[in-house]
Amino acid sequence: MWTRRGILFFVFTIVLTLWAYSQHQQRFPRPEFETGYEQPDATTPEPRSGAVELIDVLVLTLALSGGVWLALKKRSRKGILWLSIFSLAYFGFFREGCICSVGSLQNIALSLFDPGYAVSLNVLAFFVIPLVFALFFGRIFCGSVCPLGVIQDLVVLKPVKLPHGLQTVLGLLPFLYLGFAVLFAATGTDFIICRYDPFVGIFRLGAPFHMIMLGVLFLLIGMFVSRPYCRFLCPYGVLLGWMSRFSRRHLTITPAECIECKLCADSCPFDAIEAPTGDLSAERTSKNRNRFIVYAILIPVIAFAAGFLLNRAHPYLAKANSTVYLADLLVTQPEMQFNTENLDISTFMASGKSLATLTEEADAIRHSFAAGSWYLGIFLGLVFGFTLLNQVIYRRREGYTPHKGDCVSCGRCFDYCPVQKHAENTNHE
Repeated sequence: MWTRRGILFFVFTIVLTLWAYSQHQQRFPRPEFETGYEQPDATTPEPRSGAVELIDVLVLTLALSGGVWLALKKRSRKGILWLSIFSLAYFGFFREGCICSVGSLQNIALSLFDPGYAVSLNVLAFFVIPLVFALFFGRIFCGSVCPLGVIQDLVVLKPVKLPHGLQTVLGLLPFLYLGFAVLFAATGTDFIICRYDPFVGIFRLGAPFHMIMLGVLFLLIGMFVSRPYCRFLCPYGVLLGWMSRFSRRHLTITPAECIECKLCADSCPFDAIEAPTGDLSAERTSKNRNRFIVYAILIPVIAFAAGFLLNRAHPYLAKANSTVYLADLLVTQPEMQFNTENLDISTFMASGKSLATLTEEADAIRHSFAAGSWYLGIFLGLVFGFTLLNQVIYRRREGYTPHKGDCVSCGRCFDYCPVQKHAENTNHE
């Protein structure tokens, strides 16, 4: 068993290791991929000193530790709410939403595939530390610390419950977003998570019109469909959900035995609470077994088919890269090299680089997309296949329990549980 002192020592060791790692890595600015790439202004962080970066990491660690204490020990929804407001103020509006854990996975992906790029302390820490906490305590980061999640959580007015089938389909979108974000980052094409961050424009109180409208749209939807970005789009949430499934100490609805009143399930706006199950009939068990066998056989077929289809589409995906786009443009329309009004072409011509060199670079990027699209297709095929398989797997449950992968540890269920209220009244007496 992990003691509190052991956990704190483990977290401190991670922070210290990240700091030491950053001191031995070459510091690079945000990636400048190829001619014509323009990083979104709304997501470009201001230069910070090493001391400020360390403060950010310490605040992140302390906030997560506070979230663990409030959710698991204190069991206080009010405390979690105030902590989340602080996190929104600090990481959202004061730090202007950057660097954030959600976008940091792109930096990690780029550093893994580009030996010339190294991540800094705060990027690496913001990526790793929430995952470590999720592995031990569940998605504390989502409920208490992430500014993207908090800003949606505060606008929930009258949440509606979506049909299970619709939730299952929408739940595939984060995997799709994660896969393409990693592919585009690894090939040096774009940081699409940052480019289409719906809330960074609100945090910075200034962004292109479409960015502001995207954030407003998510908040309007979030008034009735709780945390739409977190549940149906956030790519980092996929990783947190995976880690949280293995958490040994996760938020529980009741401090004692569940009386199955269902109040917690009705109160959860995220449909993250699973109902108790009975015994399956012999007929249902037989059907599930047969479907399980069929789906298990189909999974590798689906994965291969998805990989093949995306690989065939890689020439079109590669056109998102500015180098590939520019090479195709100049090869198919040679007269465009004299177009001085095109900034990309003018920059290329001024660089002194030959068209042959540009074409070679574009071919290398296409090759990366060809390989990457295979892996992406296989990944998405496996996700789809295991989603099907999960529909026929029976897990017996006693009482209402939070789904470890979906529960964001917001603590709303505390206030609705009569067992929790009885325990509080007993303690007061």
